[in-house]
Amino acid sequence: MLCIGCIMTGNSGCHDHQNKEATSKDQEAAAVLHRFPFAPLTDSLDQHEGTDTAGLYFRRAELLSRNNLPELAVNDYRQSWDLRPDEAAGLRYASTLTILGQTAKAIQLLQDCHQKFPSNSSFPEMLGELYQQSGKMKEAVGIYDNILQTDSLNFEAWYEKGLLLEKNGDTAGAIQSLKKAYAIQPVNTYGLELAHLYAEKKDPIALPLCDAVLRKDSSHELLDPFFIKGIYFSNTLQYKKAIIQFDSCINRDWKFTDAYLEKGIALFKQKQYEQALQSFRMTIKVSDTYPDGYFWIGRCFEATGDKTQAVLFYQQALGLDKDFTEAADAIKRLQ
Repeated sequence: MLCIGCIMTGNSGCHDHQNKEATSKDQEAAAVLHRFPFAPLTDSLDQHEGTDTAGLYFRRAELLSRNNLPELAVNDYRQSWDLRPDEAAGLRYASTLTILGQTAKAIQLLQDCHQKFPSNSSFPEMLGELYQQSGKMKEAVGIYDNILQTDSLNFEAWYEKGLLLEKNGDTAGAIQSLKKAYAIQPVNTYGLELAHLYAEKKDPIALPLCDAVLRKDSSHELLDPFFIKGIYFSNTLQYKKAIIQFDSCINRDWKFTDAYLEKGIALFKQKQYEQALQSFRMTIKVSDTYPDGYFWIGRCFEATGDKTQAVLFYQQALGLDKDFTEAADAIKRLQ
């Protein structure tokens, strides 16, 4: 009986502690809500002034969000949604749940909103993003398929579906979706994303797509078309042509780290180690926290027989990226 009494006393103490914590949080929240700039809205809600209680909760939630208090804002968005479930309250409530990491609640809310407001594309788009983040790729693709069944000319849905399929490893499906998006709305973003996929597949269609974007570049500032063409030429072992494209990137922006890296790799593949080393050194000059630059400098030293220097640079790459398995393997190999 004494033991049971102790256990019961311990449990009681635990519950008391939890209750005190909850009470303390409630008191802190109440104190915040009764301070400026929230106090006038809080007073109106406390006194039940006016008839638009849902509107008052929504306005206070917006104010709390702008002051970076999502934990308090979410309660007001919920109150506003419960009292008057309109599109604005649903969107902001779902967005705040997402910020707080309450993904399951956000998904359920967005599903309800999508059924209630089928013409509002914001709900399925946000739902698709949450499905992606949760690893539910099939459900995410299904969202865009449903949109396209009712509106086959929705270029944004085609584009988002293409990106999702690319992320899921379905390159052929991604290309088809991006082709649809680009045909309906031939903007640079869609064209370059499509060209990038073609370049990775070693498909020469990448080149005219990039050239079409360059013809519209009256300010002569775009880098991606040259870079994508360089990737295509590298993938097809046309290294001299690739270097010309990477140099075009560098001429427009000398801080374009990836262009130096890819140029260096093209030179390395041709066993022009000294020139490759110069290009790789530029990557860490532009960004001294760029692990790939250090790794490829190590590759150059290893290729020319300087194992000591190679290990040092591999170690620097691994220090910047602990998951850099190629650098770790190289160190083991040389030591």
